[in-house]
Amino acid sequence: MELLLKTWLFIFIFSNLRYFFLAGMVFLYFYVFYRQRAIDRKIQARFPTNGDIYREIFYSTLTAALMAAMITALSAPAVRGYTLLYFDRAAFGYAYFWLSVLLLIFIHDAYFYWMHRAVHHPQLFKKVHFVHHQSTNPTPWTSFSFHPLEGILEILIIPLLTFVLPLHPLAIGIFVLFMTIYNVYGHSGYELYPAWFARHPVLRWLNTSVNHNMHHRYFKGNYGLYFRFWDEWMGTTHPHYEQTFAQKARKSQKK
Repeated sequence: MELLLKTWLFIFIFSNLRYFFLAGMVFLYFYVFYRQRAIDRKIQARFPTNGDIYREIFYSTLTAALMAAMITALSAPAVRGYTLLYFDRAAFGYAYFWLSVLLLIFIHDAYFYWMHRAVHHPQLFKKVHFVHHQSTNPTPWTSFSFHPLEGILEILIIPLLTFVLPLHPLAIGIFVLFMTIYNVYGHSGYELYPAWFARHPVLRWLNTSVNHNMHHRYFKGNYGLYFRFWDEWMGTTHPHYEQTFAQKARKSQKK
């Protein structure tokens, strides 16, 4: 039990350090030090209140505690033997190691889209998803601001996949780092991609900060996480997305 508590504490502290460093760097750059210089990149003109930021940090810290608990549970002797976790990177080859990172990203994207649409159901929205949508004008701190029930749903994909895919802890770590970076960007409140992204045959499928910001603002459409595949296939892209992205991305290029 003592070892599990130490494992939980280590993961909890590490998760918070990652969150505060990445979200904090973006927040300090866009909202503090270069607030006026970067104003043309702001998706919504208004800025969040201190109350919004404190709420987002509180719930994000709570999400980190839940994430630490769920990942710690995988290391318990009663559970570990049933997972496909492996610790020798050469066991499945280095090609599979990097393939597993890509699989995590694409599987998580599909999982997130359908889970996200589910929590928008009227019977679930207020009980599960409303906390996240209190941030109608998201900031980097919004990245992991979830109700505990949604926090569990958000994290659940990682332990589930350890039972069906051989995964190295470092591959999971790289995936979680990518997830955090993209979450911070998607909730940053600023568009960093240039306008030509929307015209590129491959890059146009990447999700953008404008895309997710519109979801927070209008509550409907743009349910994707890393990519826009599912929104396009399911017809849930906001009808004004391309126009809004073109306007905001074009502004981000003016100096």
